[in-house]
Formats: sequence, C-alpha cells, structure tokens
Amino acid sequence: MLAAYVAGFDAEDPVSALEVGVRPEPVAPDGWVTIDVKATALNHHDLWSLKGVGLAEKSLPMILGCDAAGIDPDGNEVVVHAVISDPAWKGDETLDPKRSLLSERYQGTLAEKVVVPAGNVVPKPAGLSFEEAACLPTAWLTAYRMLFTQSGLKPGDTVLVQGAGGGVATSLITLARAAGIRVWATSRDEGKRAKAVEIGAHEAFESGARLPERVDAVMETVGQATWSHSLKSLKQGGTLVISGATSGQAPKSAELNRIFFLQLRVQGSTMGTRTELAELVRFMANAGIKPHIDTTLALADARKGFAKMHEGDVFGKIVFTV
Repeated sequence: MLAAYVAGFDAEDPVSALEVGVRPEPVAPDGWVTIDVKATALNHHDLWSLKGVGLAEKSLPMILGCDAAGIDPDGNEVVVHAVISDPAWKGDETLDPKRSLLSERYQGTLAEKVVVPAGNVVPKPAGLSFEEAACLPTAWLTAYRMLFTQSGLKPGDTVLVQGAGGGVATSLITLARAAGIRVWATSRDEGKRAKAVEIGAHEAFESGARLPERVDAVMETVGQATWSHSLKSLKQGGTLVISGATSGQAPKSAELNRIFFLQLRVQGSTMGTRTELAELVRFMANAGIKPHIDTTLALADARKGFAKMHEGDVFGKIVFTV
C-alpha cells in the first residue's frame, strides 16, 4: 500500500527524511480493526518525528500520521482516535504512563490502511466530509481539551490565542467563539491576523502587542517566543494552557515571580480522550462549524505538504486524500 513514512532522521532538513512509497498492508491483532483511510491530516508531530524527536530508531521504518477518517470493516464512516493506552488502563487515556500515539509505537495514518484498537474509533459526523473529519483527532481535539477541560473558561470570558495560523490555533479560535467566549489572537503576519478575524476572533494583534486589557486565559502553542507575553497578558489568578512549544522550550526567563505573585496557573494539556473526541464531534455538529483546511493534496504528493508546513506557510490544516 502507499504510505508516507520515515526510515531515517534528519534534524536539520526533516523533509528530506520523508519517504513516500509502498509499505506492507497492516494486519489487525485481536481487538483491533483495519480502517480504510479516505483522508488524513498533517501535524507538527510528523515533522518532529522526521527529526527523530519522540521516535526510537529501532521502530523504523515508521508510517507517519495521527489523523484519519475512513471506513471500518462494517462499512461505517469513522474518525480515528490516535491515543493508544494500555489495555489494562481505565480512565483518561492521556494520563496513562504507557500511552502512545499512532506513528510512535504503532504505524500511523498516512497510508491507505491503518489498524487501531476497536475502541479507538468514533462515528464520523454526517455533516463533515472525510477531508474535514480527518482534521479532528489531533489539532481540534487538542484545542477542545485546552478550552473545555483545562482552562476553566466560561461564556463571556476572554481568551488570548497565541500564534494564529496553525491547526490548533485556528481550532481554538473557532471553538471558543462558538462557545460564547471573547477571542483575541496574535500573529506576526498581517494576513493571518485578518484571517483569524474572519474565522471568529473578535480582535487580532501583532505578536507581543500590549492588549486593551488582561485576559482570563491564554492558549499557548508557540512556547519560547511568546511565553513572556502570555504571562504578562493574564489577569490575576488567570490560566495559561500550554500544549506545544513550536518555537522552542527555553524562554529567556520563566518569570516565576509573576506566576506566584499573581497566582497564575500554568496547565499542561496533551491531545484528548476518546470521550472528548466524541464530545467534539457533537459540539461541531450542534454549532454548525467545520475545520479550516489550508491545502488538500493526494497522499502521493505528501512531500509538498510537509514542505509547506516546514516553511510555516499554513493557515489551518494540510490534508491528504487517499
């Protein structure tokens, strides 16, 4: 079957480490199912994998990808949940010390077929295409958990979304607006600021700009470059929810004095549960909202999509059709 995979790492030029070619079809063990993939989406996680971050060399070659929508063995249209927990684990899968993601320990979704535990699929909403549904399992699920599980935000509050443009950031803007939260966003790019307003932000500001007032929570995926601004933007007792650090993980100062004096809360957030994925699907159906797709390509052209993400020229999700 056709797949996009990594057979060796390149920390300096990750796209050069990408292979697009034929891999053996997967065989589903007991309790797992084979999904015929119709569409799959790209995430920064895939670029990090090409650099060798979070992926053991002994696991190579590894098919990349965490996101997929397709058809299960019974002919049902489904969305794949990418968090694989230990069979003995009960409760929140993201807290299982033995958890893994597709494309880390188990072969990923950038392929014609993928095998997953039978419990790791949810029905695809009828109102979304396969391409749209493929955007949900990582970026949109991460955003949903950040907003509705980790932040403590409620309708009428104000949230700041750093780095408008990426898959998680655009998801955060749309979900927060639909939930009745006032949404502010930042970006270095004037065009991305305008697009952020188009998809739901009430206002958009240059990165690092002084805000009209402090906010109840900040959604942080950029990390090092925006860390100080995020902390300075919070009200006393506010919450910073962080799910990524695409610009690096070593800010000039941790600003510990500000955190303890203003009683700020720094909350980590990773992916989401299968239950949250099902909730997200229902929320989007009820609110009538859809994912934002930047580019759709055939899986055979995966290298173009990886290069586009690596260059940062993205607003929304990059999707591959199979």
